Amino acid sequence: MQLEGFQASYACEIARVSRAGFYRHYEEHEPRQADVVLRDLIQQIVLENRCYGYRRVAAELRHRGVGANRKRVLRLMRADNLLAVRKQRFVFTTDSRHTYAVYTNLAARLQLTRKQGQ
Repeated sequence: MQLEGFQASYACEIARVSRAGFYRHYEEHEPRQADVVLRDLIQQIVLENRCYGYRRVAAELRHRGVGANRKRVLRLMRADNLLAVRKQRFVFTTDSRHTYAVYTNLAARLQLTRKQGQ
């Protein structure tokens, strides 16, 4: 492997690092080109359809011919903060500023007692 003009073995010798440790670190931290391409496609889909969640995005990717696991799509969307905008499902209909009288809760004052043998 050639790294910026140095052989990997020579660079490891200078840095006093084992070659196995160097490659292990390199594989864990190298940029993943597949993730970069997939993130770009996911961002395009989410910008086109802001209300799409990870399942719809994964289905759209399959429709476009890109095979991606929905769990991977979810992980990438969370990392990029691209989760769907949720619609408000519940509409509040209570009018607390009404003109009707407000009565106290009489049931709260009741004390329930147990009878012997129940």
